[in-house]
Amino acid sequence: MREERDWHLCAQINIDSMFYTSTGFYEDFNDCAKFGFFVFHSLLPMSAMFHCYYSSCFLPNSDPLLVKAARGDNVSRPPAWMMRQAGRYMAVYRKLAEKHPSFRERSETTDLIVEISLQPWEAFQPDGVIIFSDILTPLPALGVPFDIEEVRGPVIHSPIRDEDALRTLHKIDLEKLKFVSESLKILRHEVGHKAAILGFVGAPWTIATYIVEGEAISEYIIFQVKSGAHCIQIFDSWGGQLPPDMWERWSKRYIKQIVDVVREKCPGTPLVLYINGNGGLLERMKGTGVDVIGLDWTVDMADGRSRLGPEIGIQGNVDPAYLFSPLPVLTNEIERVVRCSGSKGHILNLGHGVLVGTPEEAVAHFFDVARSLKYDEFFARQAG
Repeated sequence: MREERDWHLCAQINIDSMFYTSTGFYEDFNDCAKFGFFVFHSLLPMSAMFHCYYSSCFLPNSDPLLVKAARGDNVSRPPAWMMRQAGRYMAVYRKLAEKHPSFRERSETTDLIVEISLQPWEAFQPDGVIIFSDILTPLPALGVPFDIEEVRGPVIHSPIRDEDALRTLHKIDLEKLKFVSESLKILRHEVGHKAAILGFVGAPWTIATYIVEGEAISEYIIFQVKSGAHCIQIFDSWGGQLPPDMWERWSKRYIKQIVDVVREKCPGTPLVLYINGNGGLLERMKGTGVDVIGLDWTVDMADGRSRLGPEIGIQGNVDPAYLFSPLPVLTNEIERVVRCSGSKGHILNLGHGVLVGTPEEAVAHFFDVARSLKYDEFFARQAG
């Protein structure tokens, strides 16, 4: 899945004397921090928010397994999905991409979004079906035009470098994101209650360096829930590049604002927070108020569960490289992760996205193993 596009590792953002590169190092970090503060507090207040009907229209018993686990309900087995679940590792996706070589066409055309999102569902039957999209998708709806070039990746045409440029931004225009709403509604209809439909956004620090502030992200989350998303994952992809105290100051507070708004407008919608390189941030992530913390592959699951405690959900965190291992080795690692996470509040996933070249049979095996792990039998066997 291209939620966190490979290309973003090549992105370069020029803001005054700050130069933000794929290595995550900054020249004049203070300028970056000041700019983030400037962006978050300068856009116009948003108008009345949407009410979220999908969260309240269905009885809890009809919720998909993943939603129940995210809420901390007792479930019979660990639900499973994968970041970058749809993408270049699948032959059917590569064939489609040859016919439609533009990533923006694939991620902004309703029929293609639905087809690509359903490819792994039809092949592997995961417990979560995430919309094929990108964290930068909302930018044009805020007045930030961009292109995606095959080599350079995302190209922002008019980077925000001063206050005058900031005034060119406007409140998010959800009419320009109809393809997202249409796709989610179709996916919800196609999948029904057999799996959770997942939406996602980028966290303020990660994409407000691309000029998005917290209110716009909140409104975009509500837009996705209203359109049929059961659950939302917030990607703070660059958050792990910040020292913990700086993350507290320049990322956490804005994520918490988003969570508070969504809690008010869409009660009962589970929120997942994932940060790449989050080993030094786990306890701080818990303070955002999300339902589930996603662990990357560098954090030991037993240590992560111990540090976070049993009262919050946890997601992950099989190393994507294990999908290149012999299948029995992959099975052992999946079972280890499930054993360390416990029988409640765990969503089985990778610790990062599926890697290009991953064998499809390994992905199928991952989901087969997940479906076979009945908690009662599994933990009884472990105890014996």
